[in-house]
Amino acid sequence: MMKLTRFVLSRCPAKSHTRPLSLFSTSSSNAYRSSSSSSSSSVLYADYTIFKGKAALSISPILPTFAKTSSGALRVDKKGAILLKFYPAIGERKYDYEKKQCFALSATELGSLIGLAPAKSCEFFHDPSMKTSNAGQVRKSLSVSPLSDDGYFFTLTVVNSLLKTNERFTVPVTKAELTVMQTSFSFMLPYIMGWHQLSSQSPGSNLAKHSEVSRSPNLEWDR
Repeated sequence: MMKLTRFVLSRCPAKSHTRPLSLFSTSSSNAYRSSSSSSSSSVLYADYTIFKGKAALSISPILPTFAKTSSGALRVDKKGAILLKFYPAIGERKYDYEKKQCFALSATELGSLIGLAPAKSCEFFHDPSMKTSNAGQVRKSLSVSPLSDDGYFFTLTVVNSLLKTNERFTVPVTKAELTVMQTSFSFMLPYIMGWHQLSSQSPGSNLAKHSEVSRSPNLEWDR
């Protein structure tokens, strides 16, 4: 119950600083360790952020973690995802980091966005308490809809019945920006599934390294 409350009452755990996120800031809330580096201090920050007038949209990958089975084999323990983070604007070229909301796209959801046909739309729904007695307390929906011939609207709606809040973030994404997103999603798909390890020369060693990668605290909820 304590674990559920922690995820329900928090939007998406934020850093301790309260400064607004600037358009020219290099701040990033998600990182994963480079598999080719043996140094524990080597961390890679790789967010792709789209800044618009009313909100900003930041995109970053979350790698899966691996665990040993009783037979000694390694399998995916926590699935990877692509994390979308929405920040509301609080001024010209300034965004409030503390009030961000997150939406983690699974491999299948990425497939829908990668294969999105021109002028078509798609929508995803998340409920952290699905199939439990607390289902429906927090509901998130992400819709991607056409913006005339110039791109798409990415809209995140978060309804929290416990806090009695209803938040909505809308970011217009141009065709060029969408192409960057789709290409990045296609590239990262095998990585968040853990399949890239199958072609590794020493899979046992590399999987062990990836199993040490900390799960980002910025996932929308514990998957």
